Amino acid sequence: MANAAVLNDEDVMEPTLQSIIDQKTLRWIFVGGKGGVGKTTTSCSLAIQLAKHRKNVLLISTDPAHNLSDAFNQKFGKDARKVDGFDNLSAMEIDPNGSIQDLLAQGGESAEESMAALGGMGNMMQDLAFSIPGVDEAMSFAEVLKQVKSLSYEVIIFDTAPTGHTLRFLQFPTVMEKALSKISQLSRQFGPMLNGFLGASGRLPNGQNMDELIEKMETLRSTISEVNEQFKNPDMTTFVCVCISEFLSLYETERMIQELNSYEIDTHAIVVNQLLFPKQDNPCEQCNSRRKMQKKYLDQIGELYEDFNVVKMPLLTEEVRGSEKLEKFSEMLVKPYQPPV
Repeated sequence: MANAAVLNDEDVMEPTLQSIIDQKTLRWIFVGGKGGVGKTTTSCSLAIQLAKHRKNVLLISTDPAHNLSDAFNQKFGKDARKVDGFDNLSAMEIDPNGSIQDLLAQGGESAEESMAALGGMGNMMQDLAFSIPGVDEAMSFAEVLKQVKSLSYEVIIFDTAPTGHTLRFLQFPTVMEKALSKISQLSRQFGPMLNGFLGASGRLPNGQNMDELIEKMETLRSTISEVNEQFKNPDMTTFVCVCISEFLSLYETERMIQELNSYEIDTHAIVVNQLLFPKQDNPCEQCNSRRKMQKKYLDQIGELYEDFNVVKMPLLTEEVRGSEKLEKFSEMLVKPYQPPV
């Protein structure tokens, strides 16, 4: 077994997320991990810190069990809304269960009307699109891109669903490119035939123009292709892994980091939540026992990820809810927590 590389003092990674705050070129930041490890609290806290250094910040929840509203004690929906107490921080919760029909619908017409107007051709296009795994879920990603592109944010933070969903979400740009490419190919192939059915107006019964539909799909494919390249650029995108100091969470984190590497997505920060820091003379046997277990896995994290920023966050005695408590909690992401003696 090869010896691990020895880091010099100046090479040791700081136990904070300050490097992410300072990296002004970052546009996309994903926060993810196993369910129940504090992803939402971490993503909200990171967004608050970024808002202190960026012109405008957008926080997006793609988790079906939306928690942003609970975290900030403020209702959010599918449209970006300013977070109370902040002039440059907005949040939104999108429906992760989008549909391919939404892509093909345009203006005020329903997706069903558009597809019905296309008749058998519409069914062929829809069937072909659905033949690509994950394309229906990918519609939520397309919706995010549409909204984000129409707005102007310096950085976008994603509060993602548990690990498996997150990894699929990161594959969506590639999935969408394939789906839209196939749909466009089919549209071009059968376009002349369809135009013959449509007559001189070139419009479907619901008023939609076939050429406009094809152009819309090509534009969306171009946008998604551009974002796909940005996701693989470490200057523009990074992924913050969130975990707790237990075996299953550590295992899930390792699996996620390996997959992120296979997708060529940068990750160099791990936030370890819910750590116990009992005082030396603490008589609580359970506290000391759990702290001993946590230390074992913390040591493993240190060995496995010596080239990562590993941020250690304490288990608090109260819930972190509301802007004020989140802002206080967020300080520990950039200033290492000092446990009581």
